[in-house]
Amino acid sequence: MDKGEGLGIKHEGPQPHQPTNNPNASKMAQKVGGADGCPRCGQAVYAAEKVVGAGKSWHKSCFRCAKCGKSLESTTLADKDGEIYCKGCYAKNFGPKGFGFGQGAGALVHSQ
Repeated sequence: MDKGEGLGIKHEGPQPHQPTNNPNASKMAQKVGGADGCPRCGQAVYAAEKVVGAGKSWHKSCFRCAKCGKSLESTTLADKDGEIYCKGCYAKNFGPKGFGFGQGAGALVHSQ
């Protein structure tokens, strides 16, 4: 007697892969195996490598400034549009611009 013969089980060999019908299939939007997806690389973030900052879970190696690559801490970061930056790069790229900022002595006018 063959395995499963009396149980009405029919073995037909390997089945082709069927894609899921998930309406939101982006890597970042899905949770992988119960772990959050890293906003920087999209891979699963597990507890041993998890750093929380800007309300998201990141890999320790991905938790760096988007401009200069400096390693960050949750208290020394600034976030904008889903990306994280060190305070220096954030101020330089997104800080206030205009009168009184970074003009130096070249902006002074001498009148006689």
